[in-house]
Amino acid sequence: MPAGGRAESILDLVGNTPLVPLRRVTVGLPYRVLAKLEYLNPGGSVKDRIGASMIDEAERKGLLRPGGTIVEATSGNTGVGLALIAAVRGYRCVFVIPDKMSSEKIRLLRAYGARVIVTPSQLPPDHPMSHYSTARRLAREIPGAYYPNQYENPGNPEAHYRSTGPEIDREVGSDLAAVIGTVGTGGTMSGIGRFFKERRPTVRIVAVDPIGSVLGPYFRTHQLTKAVPYQVEGIGEDMVPKTIHFQYLDEFVEVNDRQSFHMARRLAREEGMFVGGSSGAAVAGAVRWLADRPLPEGATVVVLLPDSGDRYLSKFYSDDWMREKGFVEAGSTARDLIARKRGTPPLVAADPTTIVRDALALLRHHDIGQMPVIAGTTNVGSLQEDEILRRALADDTVLERTTSAVLSPPFPEIPADTPVGEVLHRLKEESALLVRDPATDTPIGILTRHDLLGFLSEEEASHAV
Repeated sequence: MPAGGRAESILDLVGNTPLVPLRRVTVGLPYRVLAKLEYLNPGGSVKDRIGASMIDEAERKGLLRPGGTIVEATSGNTGVGLALIAAVRGYRCVFVIPDKMSSEKIRLLRAYGARVIVTPSQLPPDHPMSHYSTARRLAREIPGAYYPNQYENPGNPEAHYRSTGPEIDREVGSDLAAVIGTVGTGGTMSGIGRFFKERRPTVRIVAVDPIGSVLGPYFRTHQLTKAVPYQVEGIGEDMVPKTIHFQYLDEFVEVNDRQSFHMARRLAREEGMFVGGSSGAAVAGAVRWLADRPLPEGATVVVLLPDSGDRYLSKFYSDDWMREKGFVEAGSTARDLIARKRGTPPLVAADPTTIVRDALALLRHHDIGQMPVIAGTTNVGSLQEDEILRRALADDTVLERTTSAVLSPPFPEIPADTPVGEVLHRLKEESALLVRDPATDTPIGILTRHDLLGFLSEEEASHAV
């Protein structure tokens, strides 16, 4: 940043992000934990730092000329960093992004004037439709295009070697004991790690990886495993990028989606830091690592918070999305929904010998339109009031028969310990679910969309209080 605080362009505002202590989410840890707020870069993420580094080098080598097009495979944030460069220097942009990324990221890239191409997630890197392969193909096909390729470009870790590492070194005194951050391309932590290994080798460099990524297992075994899908965006990989330099990393900590998202939400509500899931992963990983007391008491630790939460409002900042994906707090299960039913018994059922007229009266008594038919503990079918009335209009003797004469298909079953998020997903397709206690193998209740709405309304009210 120029002296006096006046910038010549938005690019002058990249870097020199502040450090702020974490207090509430680190209670009980005998360390000073400082968060480096990379989401305060002008493009909202740490990836702003690598844009100029990669494009400057391309311009010097004549790989990108005036009026050219920047083509990149990105999870979104690198695209924004490159879009800043393109806006200032007059380039066009084409970004290829996997479909698991948030809609906010796609809209954000388009707001910068970029063309965005969305490709299927979970494809192998060498698949012709993967976002890596698609970006390479477009770079070959578009005249005047340049493909920075953040996964192989040495300017990626170099940017952090020259900026992020020195900033931390200047801002934190001699009591700095560790720098902790997430890895994807690995450029951030590799660049920072190289800086400190050359100047202060006692500083521990700890990488945080999502469970399902190949990077943590590769660090430990030097064997490439198969990636498993995960939800947190922008970190982890299904291959080993050339920009990750394991020799500068001391340790890996792995965290899951639930830990990442809940910590991100805690950072917003308890620290006032509105951050993305990778920031939640970084802090969750830091807390997990520091809980083992690996450092002298009173040591200072820096944790990097990579991006802003505004690009995840439709995802983990949405209570509905969290429930649908099964990331609700532990303990919220189908059994809890059954226990909180109001107005009707948990299970209203008929058996195959019940007379249809009596079954219809039972439905009306409890003001419900459907119920299971159970023989002993076996779910043999269901009764639907509309179907009974339709048949009775055609043949009034139906009312005097047993329920076996008017059976509809049985309700799908779920065990009582099914998470609420999965119940929500199932009830999008089914009108009702029969809940069975796996310990006794007996039906204990029926859940409908109405029951779930009641539960969610109570949850919202409790959050508001």
